Amino acid sequence: MSQIDELQRRITAALDRIGQGLDGLSTAAGPSASEDEGLRQQLEEETLANAQLQERVKALKEKQQAQAAMAELAQSEQAEALRKLDAELQSLRKANQQLRENNQALRDANAAGVGEPHLINKAMLAELDGLRAARAADRAEIDAVLADLGQAISTAEDGGNETAEVEEA
Repeated sequence: MSQIDELQRRITAALDRIGQGLDGLSTAAGPSASEDEGLRQQLEEETLANAQLQERVKALKEKQQAQAAMAELAQSEQAEALRKLDAELQSLRKANQQLRENNQALRDANAAGVGEPHLINKAMLAELDGLRAARAADRAEIDAVLADLGQAISTAEDGGNETAEVEEA
């Protein structure tokens, strides 16, 4: 933003100089041909400088809008990764609760001396579901961390590019 303010200040100063030059032309009593040519040359230079500065302002505004759009996209990706992580954690909690219930039923059956094969199978399936849910939760957590890292890297790269552009100007 400071670059935009500086460019606007320079444009305003150039326009003021042009206005002063025009005022000087109107108040002068018949300037000579060489003075007239010099003033026209200055006017052309200032007009060219003004056009260049306006283009730079336009380019900086477009770049700023693009950066804002990229930041919004990164934020939405991060939010999606967090939603996925939350869903996976809920699934993990549910699978673990089912595993606890099945294991308690299996312990009760064994304590009563009645071995129930379907309870053993159910406990094994619940344990497998728990392991799958834990893996999915781990993967979702990794995706969330990667989204954060990607956003941090893009922010760092944009900061480096902006510094290089300021030094060029």
